[in-house]
Amino acid sequence: MASSVLSPFCRPEEDPFLLLQSTLSCVERILKFSSDQPLRRTWIEHPYGEEEIALLEEEVLPAIQQCLQRVDAIDAALQEEQEARIAIEQLRQQLAADAEGTDALDALLPL
Repeated sequence: MASSVLSPFCRPEEDPFLLLQSTLSCVERILKFSSDQPLRRTWIEHPYGEEEIALLEEEVLPAIQQCLQRVDAIDAALQEEQEARIAIEQLRQQLAADAEGTDALDALLPL
C-alpha cells in the first residue's frame, strides 16, 4: 500500500483557476474556428447565433479574463508574502549563527 503524503499543492485537475484558464482558451478557440457558424449546445435546440456569439465575445470572455487577472494579482501578493517570510527566516538564521559565532569568539578571547 502506497503511503499518502499530503502535499500543499492540489493536482492540476483540482485547481479551479486552471480550469477557468482552460475554459477561456477553449471558448476562444471555438469562436475563432467557428467561421460564423452557429454554435450548437447540448441542452437547447436553438444554437447560438451572431447575437449570442457577440455577447460571448463582448461580455463573457472579458469577464473571465478579468477574473484571471485578479487571480494573478492575488497569487503575486501571496508570492511576495511568502518571499518576505523566507527572507525574514533566513535573516533570523543568519543572526543566530552570528550570535553563536560571537559567543564562541568571546569565550576564546577573554577581555
